[in-house]
Amino acid sequence: MTLLRNALPGSGQAETKAEANAAFDFFVETHGVKYDEAVARLVKDRDALLTFHDYPAEHWTHIRTSNPIGSMVATVRHRTKRTKGCLSRKTGLAMAFKLMMSAQKKWRKRDGQNRLPEIIQGIEFRDGIRQLQAAA
Repeated sequence: MTLLRNALPGSGQAETKAEANAAFDFFVETHGVKYDEAVARLVKDRDALLTFHDYPAEHWTHIRTSNPIGSMVATVRHRTKRTKGCLSRKTGLAMAFKLMMSAQKKWRKRDGQNRLPEIIQGIEFRDGIRQLQAAA
């Protein structure tokens, strides 16, 4: 399975999309027979899995996160589980809201915030590097 991790977003192994495609192809050839259904699903989602390289390199650490809101939800779940049965729906939602607002203060800011306008404008990135657009 480490071969697949090399090909997938967030692996940190494949520095370019070409390397990721090569590792992905190798994984499919190597494990396709034994894990045919799983590999078929990965192949179906190949484009989405490899879009990782079409964003600024500064954003890669954030894209690698498989569960960006997990810790916040865990905090809320922990508290609501402890107070189970003691809250009405309204007070439970209020408590969850306050817990999320509190958790927000500890969140790390996104790296490369200055790149967001470029992404919104549709500027192309290849392997994490901004591509210069040809003059018209």
